[in-house]
Amino acid sequence: MYKVAALYQFASLPDFRQLQAPLRALCDQLGIKGSLLLAEEGINGTIAGKDAEIDALMRELDSGVLFGGRLNNLELKFSRASMMPFLHMKVRLKKEIVTLGDPLTDPNKLVGTYVEAADWNALIADEDTLVLDTRNAFEVAMGTFEGAVDPDIASFGQFKDFVARTLDPAKHKKIAMFCTGGIRCEKASSYMLAHGFAEVYHLKGGILQYLEDVPESESLWRGDCFVFDQRVALGHGLKESQSIREGLPINSEDFALTREAADE
Repeated sequence: MYKVAALYQFASLPDFRQLQAPLRALCDQLGIKGSLLLAEEGINGTIAGKDAEIDALMRELDSGVLFGGRLNNLELKFSRASMMPFLHMKVRLKKEIVTLGDPLTDPNKLVGTYVEAADWNALIADEDTLVLDTRNAFEVAMGTFEGAVDPDIASFGQFKDFVARTLDPAKHKKIAMFCTGGIRCEKASSYMLAHGFAEVYHLKGGILQYLEDVPESESLWRGDCFVFDQRVALGHGLKESQSIREGLPINSEDFALTREAADE
């Protein structure tokens, strides 16, 4: 079994270019594979390896000399894979760790209200709440929450166009958003607050946290959650969805493309 770590944090990293090579070298030394994105606004990615090696990297990110304590509040989700879900290790430099392309959006300064998985059902059951799925259309087709609005986008960068075209701050006064691990809805919450929406919530830890914490008997999630590696999808308890995996002709190149589209 391999330990899979999905992680992100919005943090000021003006030296992100200088961090690329030593971070890649450390991952290679530990035998870790996957993809990490670095930008001035923070870090984002999913990696896999043996337990001890993943734990060693997490300690370095949290309190090691490389980042100097700037990543001590990582949004971190662990799961399991029966096989190594990545073929290579990549550390890439980006303008944004999740691409939206709006200069007013800055999650390091302003984000919506975090909602714990245990409190999510009550929030989205409120008839005054507009529930938004911030993921791409093919992800939504695989699974989503009951009653959630699908923005029907091919990439997260199109989310702002959906908001401008469809939503009105004067009409949509209470909004709850979610995504796979939390990063897209966190950035989306910053965007919406910057553009006049007053009451914005987002699911802390994303769908993955919900599937781990909320019993299936109480769950409002329907379907499977697409993940950007060879496991393809996870269900309740973060178990690999074998039926989905066996039914899709997805290879390593496809995962690279879907990862680019989502930037998560």
